[in-house]
Amino acid sequence: MKLIYRDYSRIYYRDIGVALPGKNEGKFVQIQHDVTQYLVFSPKEGSRYHADIVGRFCTERRIPGVYNNAHKRFDIHDPEWTVVGGGKFAIDRMKKQLRLYDDSMAYGKFNGQGLKEKILSISAFSGYNVQIE
Repeated sequence: MKLIYRDYSRIYYRDIGVALPGKNEGKFVQIQHDVTQYLVFSPKEGSRYHADIVGRFCTERRIPGVYNNAHKRFDIHDPEWTVVGGGKFAIDRMKKQLRLYDDSMAYGKFNGQGLKEKILSISAFSGYNVQIE
């Protein structure tokens, strides 16, 4: 399975006029379409809920869906797309460390099986120490 990494951190920090910090934390989701999985990160200040990440991702790609009444879940209305799960991340770019942990109340725990190897195959994480809990 192919993994595509998308991080909204650079956009968030650029929009508030701050350089991307060497360390940041936030939430992430795994979204799957056919044989491609997307690992989508967002800084904690930029996405209160995992649904915010899913909603943004789907809006960018024109994937139909809708937020629930509490705005805490975004349900995709295209059966070819699935939210696998979510969690939290902590990244230290100086020390080249990435930690994925916890889960999403809306979407459940992310699937960590084989994820470390997939992440290490992405050039942005070359030489990183990846910890999956």
